[in-house]
Amino acid sequence: MSLTGRSDPSAARRRNLVVGLICGAGFAVMVGAAYAAVPLYRMFCQLTGFNGAVRRAEVAPDQVLGSTLDIRFDANVRDLPWTFTALQTSQTVRIGETGLAFFRVTNHAATPVTGHAAFNVSPEQAGAYFRKLQCFCFTDQTIGAGRTVEFPVLYFVDPKYADDFETKGETQITLSYTFFPAANPAGTADRAESTSTKTVSALGGTPSAGL
Repeated sequence: MSLTGRSDPSAARRRNLVVGLICGAGFAVMVGAAYAAVPLYRMFCQLTGFNGAVRRAEVAPDQVLGSTLDIRFDANVRDLPWTFTALQTSQTVRIGETGLAFFRVTNHAATPVTGHAAFNVSPEQAGAYFRKLQCFCFTDQTIGAGRTVEFPVLYFVDPKYADDFETKGETQITLSYTFFPAANPAGTADRAESTSTKTVSALGGTPSAGL
């Protein structure tokens, strides 16, 4: 306080500046944490199958059960000039059997466009047991102007699915993809130039019927 009973304007400005800097720093930390949480959450889901995320596998199981599952396929596009469809509505596979499905993408733009496919399965509990051996969703995909490309997906359902009390009564799984614009289209994308990529072998098993 000054002798006149009034507060010092310069001191008030300094306090406001300090408060502003603290708030700004706090906001920057929260924004950074929010951005970091997205890839960390995605990594957690991929490792655990949480929230319907699908896990990658290197080899198919050596056990195939007699019980079967109805695998349904869903395809969507967000903010891309593409048509994206599943070439089969559903497939019936035995638990542990390797399945082979195909998806088709057409780029309607006059220039090449790069996208990345996000994916999940429902019911969410199946995410811990649905495995992919080969999938276009593992990397960015660049489609040439006016080109149509078909992508294979090689998958299986882990036999442990039949033992889990949350999944053993479920006989239907939906595999859903959504293509988004790639975050880094100038990076190391897989350029899909051919009009068909149906040259894939069934790793560790025989593709199921119904393609």
